[in-house]
Amino acid sequence: MDIGRVLIALGLVLLAAGLLFSFGGRLPLRLGHLPGDIYIHGKNFSFYFPLATCISLSALFSLALWILRR
Repeated sequence: MDIGRVLIALGLVLLAAGLLFSFGGRLPLRLGHLPGDIYIHGKNFSFYFPLATCISLSALFSLALWILRR
C-alpha cells in the first residue's frame, strides 16, 4: 500500500515536471527570472543566484509533501 502511494506521488511529480518543461516558456511568471533573484554582472564575471525562485519552489514542494502525508 505504501509503495503504491509513493509511485503515484512520483508519477505526479514527473507529470508536473514534464508540463513545466513543455509549457514553462509560456507562463506569465518565468521561474529563474522572478523579482528577488540576484543577478550581478561585472566586467569580467557574472553572478546569478535565484533566491526568490528557490524560496517559491521550496514552499511549493513543502505544501505538496504536507498534502501527501495527510
